[in-house]
Amino acid sequence: MIRTVVVLGVGYVLGAKAGRRRYEQLAGTYRAVTGHPAAKAALDAGRRKIADRVSPDPAMVHLTEIDSETTVIEPEQKS
Repeated sequence: MIRTVVVLGVGYVLGAKAGRRRYEQLAGTYRAVTGHPAAKAALDAGRRKIADRVSPDPAMVHLTEIDSETTVIEPEQKS
């Protein structure tokens, strides 16, 4: 019985170390890829595109300047 517990304990410790190493490897690769400026730009563009499609707010369009400090805007009419 003690032998089985020791074998399971050793297996758990070795598996946890291997799993942690693999996790750190994957996390490092993810950070390297998402940290690159080109990848950031692509991710931001994709997020903006998705946000524009699912946004419940209509796009605002500039209509009239009342004076130099005041502008009237209203939702853009989709055709």
